[in-house]
Amino acid sequence: MDIKNVFSNNKKWIKDKLAVDANYFEELGKGQNPELLFIGCSDSRVTAEELMGLGPGEVFVHRNIANMVSGIDLNAMSVVEYAVSHLKVNHVVVCGHYACGGVKAAMQSADLGVLNGWLRNIRDVYRIHREELNAIQDEEKKYDRLVELNVKEQCVNLIKTAAVQKAYRDRGLKVHGWVFDVHTGKLIDLKIDFEKFLTDIMEIYHLD
Repeated sequence: MDIKNVFSNNKKWIKDKLAVDANYFEELGKGQNPELLFIGCSDSRVTAEELMGLGPGEVFVHRNIANMVSGIDLNAMSVVEYAVSHLKVNHVVVCGHYACGGVKAAMQSADLGVLNGWLRNIRDVYRIHREELNAIQDEEKKYDRLVELNVKEQCVNLIKTAAVQKAYRDRGLKVHGWVFDVHTGKLIDLKIDFEKFLTDIMEIYHLD
């Protein structure tokens, strides 16, 4: 890729947008009102808006290695707080993907330096679900299942937050867990039982 092409691509993109709607950028500059917060992986193959068929202004996006939601990650927590409490999104999605390098690295014992602390969060997911995962003999299927379980646990981490709990009480916000299959392009809804998880953790994680 020639980095100079980015600017020529940008000019073409502007031209194409204005050809369809002469007021496109004027309207875009007036603000945003997304219905959805998308928390996904930084993987270059996962393009959040494109895979959902959405455009600028329609989805608020946060991405990191292996789509993690950590209560001590000020970046992620700031995004959640802003999207849920200020933009008033009604849906929060955690979207993992098969063939995730972060999840794969967490399945291995290699010392990856500064990444060790981050990957420990995924290894904790493996620890919580090790009985199910260790029963899977096929390594690729185990890998895919850990991707799914990681999404589920990050949804639970979202449900632990005060912003999400308050928005659920006030306006019925929902948390969703999806997986993007990079081999087929399909989005898979893991059908996370949001209300059940909320009920299960309320004794410990309830926040007024």
